[in-house]
Amino acid sequence: MIEFLPLALAVGACLALALPLVDDRADLFVTRVALSAFGDYVGEDEARRRAQRDRMRAAHVAGTTHRVYASRTLLYAAVLGVAGSVIGVYAAGGLLAALDVGEAAIREALPAAVEFVAVVARLADLGLGRLFVLLAVVSATAGAGLALGAYVARWQLLDQRATARAAEIDATLPRTVAFMYALSRSGMAFPRVMDTLAENEAVYGEAAAELSVAVRDMNAFGTDALTALQRISRRTPSDDLADFAENLASVLGTGQSVSAFLNDQYERYQAEAEAKQEQYLELLSTFAEAYVTALVAGPLFFITILVVIGLVLQDTLPLLRVVVYLGVPLATFGFVVYVDSVTQGVGGTERVAESSLSDPNTPSVTGVRHATDESGDRGGSPRFDGGAATDRGPAGVGADGVDSDGVGADGVGSAAPGADRWAESRERLRIFDRLRRVRRLIESPAETVLASPRTVFLAAVPVAVVGLLAFAFPVTLGTPVEMVGQIDGPIVVATAFVLAAYAVAYEFGKRRVRRIESAVPDFLDRLASVNEAGTAVVGSVRRVADSNLEALTADLRRTRRDVDWGADVSTALRRLERRVRSPMMSRAVALVTNAIRASGDVGPVLRIAADESRATWSLRRERRQVMLTYLIVIYISFFVFLGIIAALSVSFIPAIESAGVPGTGGSLPMSGSGVPAGPGGITDGIGDIDVDAYEQLFFHAAAIQAVCSGLVAGQLGEGSVRDGVKHVVALLALTLVAFAAIGVA
Repeated sequence: MIEFLPLALAVGACLALALPLVDDRADLFVTRVALSAFGDYVGEDEARRRAQRDRMRAAHVAGTTHRVYASRTLLYAAVLGVAGSVIGVYAAGGLLAALDVGEAAIREALPAAVEFVAVVARLADLGLGRLFVLLAVVSATAGAGLALGAYVARWQLLDQRATARAAEIDATLPRTVAFMYALSRSGMAFPRVMDTLAENEAVYGEAAAELSVAVRDMNAFGTDALTALQRISRRTPSDDLADFAENLASVLGTGQSVSAFLNDQYERYQAEAEAKQEQYLELLSTFAEAYVTALVAGPLFFITILVVIGLVLQDTLPLLRVVVYLGVPLATFGFVVYVDSVTQGVGGTERVAESSLSDPNTPSVTGVRHATDESGDRGGSPRFDGGAATDRGPAGVGADGVDSDGVGADGVGSAAPGADRWAESRERLRIFDRLRRVRRLIESPAETVLASPRTVFLAAVPVAVVGLLAFAFPVTLGTPVEMVGQIDGPIVVATAFVLAAYAVAYEFGKRRVRRIESAVPDFLDRLASVNEAGTAVVGSVRRVADSNLEALTADLRRTRRDVDWGADVSTALRRLERRVRSPMMSRAVALVTNAIRASGDVGPVLRIAADESRATWSLRRERRQVMLTYLIVIYISFFVFLGIIAALSVSFIPAIESAGVPGTGGSLPMSGSGVPAGPGGITDGIGDIDVDAYEQLFFHAAAIQAVCSGLVAGQLGEGSVRDGVKHVVALLALTLVAFAAIGVA
C-alpha cells in the first residue's frame, strides 16, 4: 500500500481546498498560507493588480481584498498543479497496466473497422527511459492543465458574476431612478436621497446596491459626491448605470436641477423598459420554438427511427436507453440553465422568494427587517397580533415614563412598581407571539398548511413513500424488465402526488401575492388623490381603507386599525408590508415612508409610485399573455410526442411482432421464386427482440419528457422552473392515463 501514499496525499490536498467552505478556521489557515507564499508577488505588477481589482469590484466581491483573493488563487493553482502531476502519473500507470493484455488480444476483441486502435497496446512494451519520458510528459501536462484551469476559472468566475450583476443592475435601474426622483420631488436633499437609497438597497436590488458604494465612500471616507459617482461609473459592470452616474455627476457639478434630471431619466427608462420587453418576448419565443424543435421533435424522431431499426434489423435498446435516460434530461437541464443565464434580470418579471410565500411572519420579501421592526414598532415595543398599536412611547419609553429596563425617563430607577407591571404585560405578549403559529393553524388549518410550499413538499414525501411501499411491494421475482414494470407506474404516481402537493401550495401563495399586487397601483392612486385634495396622510389612509380594493381590502383595514389605535402611519405601512410580503408593496412602502419623513405633501410621490407599480404590473401581464401561446405549443408538442409513442406501442410493435413470430398469422417475406427468404430477411431475428422492454422504455420516455416539458414551460412562461411544477403534474397525469388506456403502465 505504500506505493499509493503519494496518490492519497494528492487527493487529500485537493479535498483540503474545500475545507474553507465549511470551517472558518480552515479558511483563516488557507489565507495565512497563501499570503505567506504569494502575498508579496501579487502586488508587484501594478497594471495587473489594477485590472484584477477592477474585476473584483465589478463582481462586487465582499469580505476580502485583492491581495487575499489573488494569493489564494495562486495557492489553489499551485496545489492543484502538484496534485495533478501526481494523479497524472498514477493515471498513466493504470492505463499502461490496462494495456498489458497484448495487441493481439485487443485486435480480437475489437471490430475490424477499429482494429487500428490496438496499436496503443505497444505503449506497455516501452523501455525504462521512454517510459520515464512518457510519465513525465503526462505528469507535466496534467499538472499544468489543472493549475492553469484553476487560475483561469477563479478569475473567469468574477467575470461571470459581473455579467450577471450587469443584467440585474439594468433591470432594477428604472425603479431605482424612480425612487430617487420621487424622494427628490418630495423636497429631500440629494445627500439624504442617496443615504435613503443605501438604507433600502435590499428592496431596490443591484442598482441600489451599486450606488450605495458611493454613499459609503461619501460617509466613511469624506469623498465628495462628484468623485464618488465618477468612481461608480468606472467600476460598475453596467453600461446604463455608468452613463447615469456620469450624467448625474455632471448635473451636480454644473448646479442644474437634480429633480428635473431624474424626471427625464425616469421617463426615458420607462420608455426603454417597454422596448426591452418586446425584445425579451421575442427572445423567449425563439427559445420556445428552439425547444420544441430540438428537444421534443428531435428526440421523438430519433426514438422512432431507433425503434424501427431495433424491431426489424438490430437491437437498439442500449442506445435508446442512453437517449431517454441521459440525453433528454441532460439536454433539457442545459437548456434551462442557458435560458436562465441569458434572461437573468430582464423581462420586467420578479422572482418572489419562496420563503416570502411560506411564512407570514417574515419581515418582507427582501428578507430585510427594518430597524424599527424588531417587535413591530419603534423603540422595540411589543407587537400586537394584527398590527395593533403599542402602549409605548418613542425611543422605548412607556406611557408612564418608564423604559424597558425599569429605569425612569430621567435615568433614575424610581419607577420600579410601574416597571414590574409593564414587564409582566410584555411577557404575556411574548407568549402570545410564540403561540401565533399555533393559533393560526387552529383558526385556518388549510390556509396555514398551504402557505408553506417546502413544508408541504417535505410532508408529502413520506406519505408518497408509504403509499409506494404499500401498493408496489413486494415485487414478484422475474426478469429485470418485469420487476421494473411492477414499480415504475407507482413511482410515477408517487412523484406526481408529491409534485402536486408542492404545486398547490406554491400556486396558492403566488396567486395570493399576484391578486394583492394587482390592487397596489389603485391603492397608491387613490391615496394620492385624497392627499392632493388636502387631506393629511393619516386621514388619507383612513379614507382609502374604507374603499374596495379587492384582495388588499382586508389588510388595509387592519392598517387603519393600527392608525386608529395610535400607531404612526410609517409603522402601520411597514406592518402592511410584512403582512403582504410582495416586492411591489415593499418598494411602495419604502418610497412612501421615506417621503413622509421629508414632507407631508406626498401626493406627487404616490403618483410616481403608482406609475412605477402599474408599469411593472403591465409588463408582467403582457409577458404572461404572450407566452400563453408558446405554452400551448409546448403542450401540443407533448401531445404529439405522447400520441406517436402510444401508436408505436399499440399498432407498430404488435404488427411487427405478428409478422416475425410463427403461428400468429404472419408470414415471412418471399423470394422471387416463391420460397420464404432465407437468413438476412427483414424479419429475421424479430423473435429475439424484447418487445416488453421497448414498451416499458416508451412509458419511461413519455414520463421523462413530461417532466422536462413541464419545467421548460414554467421557465419560459413565468421565469422559474418552480412555476413549471404544475405543468409537470398535468403532463404526468396525461401520460399515466394514456398508457393505462393502452395497458402499458
